[in-house]
Amino acid sequence: MNGRLRGAISCLVVALMCFLLVDHLFAQGTVKGKQRSKKPSPAVKATVPADTTSRADDQRKQTAPAAQAADTTHKPPPPAPFEYRTIDNHAFGVGERLTFDISYGFITAGEAVMAIPSYEDIMGRRCFRVEFTVNSLSSFNWIYKVDDHYLTFIDIQSIAPLRFEQHIREGSYSRDFSADFDQVDHIAKTTEGQHPIPPYVLDIMSAFYYFRTLDLSAAKTGDIFTLNNFYKDTTYELGVRVLGRQELEVTAGTFKTIVVEPLVKEGGLFKSEGRIVIWLTDDDVKIPVRVNTKVVIGSIDTELSGYSGLCGPLRSRIK
Repeated sequence: MNGRLRGAISCLVVALMCFLLVDHLFAQGTVKGKQRSKKPSPAVKATVPADTTSRADDQRKQTAPAAQAADTTHKPPPPAPFEYRTIDNHAFGVGERLTFDISYGFITAGEAVMAIPSYEDIMGRRCFRVEFTVNSLSSFNWIYKVDDHYLTFIDIQSIAPLRFEQHIREGSYSRDFSADFDQVDHIAKTTEGQHPIPPYVLDIMSAFYYFRTLDLSAAKTGDIFTLNNFYKDTTYELGVRVLGRQELEVTAGTFKTIVVEPLVKEGGLFKSEGRIVIWLTDDDVKIPVRVNTKVVIGSIDTELSGYSGLCGPLRSRIK
């Protein structure tokens, strides 16, 4: 039972942090078309005096070495220095704090907090320090104790992670993991090795915050978005389908929401035994209002219980 419960709680953590997010990070490919070969024009015979031809041949012989010398001295221009992309962010900032109640069936099992307490400099870049914690309540600890801490540092200009940390304590299971993302040379240096990464790869926390900067006002039911997300030693592709829009009442209020579902693939961090559905405020800030995770041993609900320090107005709130 504890193994299954740990799996269910892991799915919840995934849902809170990775459910979203669209990736326009893939490099755009270039399609090469076939060029039609042109038939050579009929040769035109010209009468050239013999002495003129001889002088032209001598001139070609004299200029050929000079041309060859020029070719050997030609060098390709050096590559342009890397410049971070700029993402227009009006969705979140320092001071934001979101709290959630976690229910397992009819039992309130724990609470989660997502917060941006400060800025911090990483690799010489100004970053948002983003913290995410999941803790079981003392009344639930006798069933299964959870004390998970996640930390990511997100470059404020490119909304891409430069460092990620994970510290898991769930029952008798524990795990500590960290990764430093070299976004310039596209390398992830982790506690378990060094791995290549695509441009502006995301981790399981920064993916959520990157998504919040995107404009979903025109998103339609059935639209599917994808992202590149790195974890452990691999970059995973995660699709997210838009299910529609809905009004929803939770402890923190009643909101207009956009409903999405991660399309979980077998293998990797996103493997689960059930379905994950997420309700986000249908406005510029896009904070999660509810996450429902159905697993083989029941259902886990996470609902927004409070918020403060938002970057902009919560226009989706009805009451």
